[in-house]
Amino acid sequence: MSSTAPLNAQRAGTATIRHELTFLNAFRLVQALVYAGLAFSPPGLGWPELAMPDFARGVTTLYLVFALLALLFNRRSMPYARTMVAVTLAVDIAAAVLTIAAMHDARIGIAMMLAVNLSAGALILPLRLSSFFAALATLGMLGHTLFGNPGGSPGDRDLLEAALFGLAYFATTTLCHVLGRQLRATEALAEQRSTDLANLAQVNELIIRRMKTGVLLVDDANRIHQINESAWMLMGNPGADQRDLGQLAPELSRRLYHWMTSGKLDETATQLADGVPEVVPRFTRLAPNDDSHVLIFLDDTSLLSRRAEELTLTSLGRLSASIAHEIRNPLAAIRYSAQLLAESTSMDATDQRMVEIINNHCIRLNEIIENILQLSRRERSRPETLDLGHWAQAFVEEYCQGNDLGADSLRAIANGGTPVAAVADPQQLQQVVWNLVQNALRYGRLPGEPARVMVVSRQGEHGVPILEVIDRGPGIAPKVAAQIFEPFYTTHEYGTGLGLYLARQMSDANQAALEYVRVAGGGSCFRLVLTPPARSPADAAETTQAAATR
Repeated sequence: MSSTAPLNAQRAGTATIRHELTFLNAFRLVQALVYAGLAFSPPGLGWPELAMPDFARGVTTLYLVFALLALLFNRRSMPYARTMVAVTLAVDIAAAVLTIAAMHDARIGIAMMLAVNLSAGALILPLRLSSFFAALATLGMLGHTLFGNPGGSPGDRDLLEAALFGLAYFATTTLCHVLGRQLRATEALAEQRSTDLANLAQVNELIIRRMKTGVLLVDDANRIHQINESAWMLMGNPGADQRDLGQLAPELSRRLYHWMTSGKLDETATQLADGVPEVVPRFTRLAPNDDSHVLIFLDDTSLLSRRAEELTLTSLGRLSASIAHEIRNPLAAIRYSAQLLAESTSMDATDQRMVEIINNHCIRLNEIIENILQLSRRERSRPETLDLGHWAQAFVEEYCQGNDLGADSLRAIANGGTPVAAVADPQQLQQVVWNLVQNALRYGRLPGEPARVMVVSRQGEHGVPILEVIDRGPGIAPKVAAQIFEPFYTTHEYGTGLGLYLARQMSDANQAALEYVRVAGGGSCFRLVLTPPARSPADAAETTQAAATR
């Protein structure tokens, strides 16, 4: 706000100076017309007595032309308003003194009108310059009294009048300058407050518009005055001309009437339109004991359910982690004992088979425990810039060396000859792709045929790096595909339902998007859309220059 204050003060000051300068020029024109009317008055009136008629008419005519030109060039003189006011005030003082010399009978009225010129000029000029013109006008009046009196030597009354006019000039000039300064400060403050209120209103409107909670403003005629985006969606996207709450949402209108008449709120969830989530409406008055306008808040129950689910998953993750941590020690002892039994030479084939079953289940339990601990740890990602083509090739070689694929095949494919750069944590990306490849080799096979899995790295639209794990299996049914990323959801009797959920969580931690894409002709594709590296200014300049030369 402090940065906008000088600008507001400058705008307010400019507008005020424009009005004051316009008033001064307009009054000068009226003043010149009065002078000319006195100078050109018919001789039969006898007042005022013109000591020098031709001189008086010449001075007033020139002053009238000057006043008219000053008013015509009022707008153009705004850039140098103070200089213009100083020049015109000097002309006003000279014209007033000369007119008094030519029309001595009208000296009091002319001196009083000159006070208005000096006061209006003091609103624009600095105090020192305003006081200078007040002193100049006082000297002019005293000089005319001392040297231009047609009756000879001046009397005490004439000198007293000139002195009083001078005192009035200084007093009105000082007072108008102080009032003008306070007026500008007040206008600048009002302009600043107006700007602050406008900005605050825009912020409030944006906040209300983007709120997840639906907000409606309804009057006593049951008409909707304002509605935000969430309420508009929760009411089924009605037309802009539909404002009657009773027609748009009869149940909501009924609950509003029930609340206004009985004061009781029905907190059961209701659906306001087909295909939208259920809501719980709440009502409040804008002012106590005022039913003319009522605010309606629509709480989306799906958001509340999602928050409750997140809290449940968090609590479940902590509980599972604590249980898994306690299981690891006895599990390690069981596996170590089974390994010692396997080294015995006195066991028959049946006992060896039992020991093998123990080891296999210990390995499976250990995998479950590791998945649960990963769910609770949520390690922070350490992103690096990777070449996806080289990374995918190294991943496939490492996977093939550490796992016996048998008749199954796993290949890395890089589409295009250009490197595909992406930003990700190599270890977390390794876990995500390992999980996807493991699922593809296990489930992505047709009956009686080996699994064929590909890890494809390519660039998508606008240079976005993409890593895909594709298999040629039967694919995933649409109903199942909608739930595969949910925690603890699995279709395998020995699965935990945490693999794909953890993969998506780690993808989100790396600002990547993991999604399932059905492959035409059979098969599944898990697509990982990664974040491209930030482009340097030099690269951007080269790209722009290359585009310009094409």
